[in-house]
Amino acid sequence: MDWKLAHRIAGMAANQAHRDLEIDRTTYVPVYRALGTAGLIGMAKSMPRLFGVYLSAADDGPAVLLNSGLDITGQRHTAAHELGHHRLHHDTAADDELDRSITWGDGTWPDHEKVAEAFAAWFLMPQPAVLAATQRVAGERSLQPTHAYLIGRALGTSYAGTVRQLLNLRLISRAAASQWASIPPSKLKRELTGGRPVAGTAHVHVILPSTVDEVFHVDVGDVLVLYIPDAHFGSSPELTPWTESGKAGYAPAVAVTDELTSTSTVTLHTSTSHEPLALRLARESCRSGIDDIWP
Repeated sequence: MDWKLAHRIAGMAANQAHRDLEIDRTTYVPVYRALGTAGLIGMAKSMPRLFGVYLSAADDGPAVLLNSGLDITGQRHTAAHELGHHRLHHDTAADDELDRSITWGDGTWPDHEKVAEAFAAWFLMPQPAVLAATQRVAGERSLQPTHAYLIGRALGTSYAGTVRQLLNLRLISRAAASQWASIPPSKLKRELTGGRPVAGTAHVHVILPSTVDEVFHVDVGDVLVLYIPDAHFGSSPELTPWTESGKAGYAPAVAVTDELTSTSTVTLHTSTSHEPLALRLARESCRSGIDDIWP
């Protein structure tokens, strides 16, 4: 099976899963809730050599085991991949290649893994959600690598995976996808913060006039950069001023603190509005253990 056929099968399966599991296809997909709705037992633990494991009904499932050592986007993708095994009625499968970028597309993937991998892309990044996020972050402008990064933030997906899905949806050319894939996300994060480096795996979320009404899925240490003229963040224990945010020439920026435990609404103040704007935050952290794997 080639990847084109795998994506065709997976796209149809993902659409059916969205319908059956009552998923809104226009926005951020709650993959852990979907796993619970699908009736899978879930657990996350440290597994140095595994992404995840799917246990079929024949092996006392259905159940999924996720690697708690993955970052948030990697764990979300793996959860969707294991859901794909379940929805496609696959046998028990262990996903043991810890760097998908090395082997992706090189012809070594077995058919059931190709389809499950493609399912994860279409489940987390359905066309309506990608188009809506693209419109919010880019408007009518030509897509750029930073837009792909921000689309990934809106959908909770990796930069590399988002670039591949933009190609699948024919929103960028194959040449652009190849070029963008070589850009490290750290470079894009620095560009979005005006040249300021961002530590480790923390993500950057840009608040635009077109995105202020959205829910921002963030974790502790993530940076929020305000791209609204004459606006500033209100005081909140969930946010702390970020490095050099007060210097001239830099957009206001804050970092998320561990005071954010689930969801919260913080305020933005602008010179053009008497009433503060409400900014909605939802904490999306890596899952660990069994009690908190399904929210």
